[in-house]
Amino acid sequence: MTIVPGTPSALRITPISRLASGGRWRVEAMRALREAVLLWFTQGQGRITIAGTTRGYGPHNAIFIPPGTMHGFEVTPRVQGTAIFFGRDHGLDLPGAVQILRLPDPVSQKELVGILENIQREIEGNRPGAARAAQHHLGLLSVWLERQILRAGAPDPLPGRSVAAQRLVARFATLLERDFRSNVSVADYAAALGVTPTHLSRACRMTSGRSAHMLLEDRILFEARRLLTETRLPVKAVAEHLGYNSAGYFTRAFQKSAGLTPSAFRKGPARPPVVPNA
Repeated sequence: MTIVPGTPSALRITPISRLASGGRWRVEAMRALREAVLLWFTQGQGRITIAGTTRGYGPHNAIFIPPGTMHGFEVTPRVQGTAIFFGRDHGLDLPGAVQILRLPDPVSQKELVGILENIQREIEGNRPGAARAAQHHLGLLSVWLERQILRAGAPDPLPGRSVAAQRLVARFATLLERDFRSNVSVADYAAALGVTPTHLSRACRMTSGRSAHMLLEDRILFEARRLLTETRLPVKAVAEHLGYNSAGYFTRAFQKSAGLTPSAFRKGPARPPVVPNA
């Protein structure tokens, strides 16, 4: 049995611009994390797709994404901000649903920036009890989130988008994240959701501008890129892990999307450190 290492998960703060330094696929392709993440945008604008629905983001947007939620977002050279990854053992009571918060008031902005700066100072410092102090500041961040959510009230549905379509695609995204390694087709997902493949794809295009097949393919190929850059798994093992019937078919599909064979992609520049096999 092949053991596939996951991405290490610990409390950390990273500039959003740095997230894309290893290639646009690292932020734009669909993926889901095993930990919660808060994206705080301070400059620039773009589009973000969460659970199959695409919307715009801009300065002073704070977006909370729970674990296991499929997402991807554009990062242009003008986009600035911070991503805080909560880690998997934070022990906090965090929101169970996506939260998109617009913070026009300077007070809320200043509170958030102050908390993030305190967390960063403890993470980077070498003082006794730094890890414990960082966790306490993370707890204050969870309180800040709760207060902002209560202040914002129930989110309004996106204008021009069918609420039913948004709900259907969110259910599809949840199933996709669970089963994308199982060689399950769009028709199989549609049957599980009680709709036709055409209806499912139409809903996906309405909410995200992409077909159901494109969302599925994007999620699989993000995981392929991650495994090729972060592990030493042979290409054949990567293909098997992602549900491909043969390494040759996987190679052709990957090359069509990435423009490189899996082996050439793995040898590419700016590769992140390899995570040893567990």
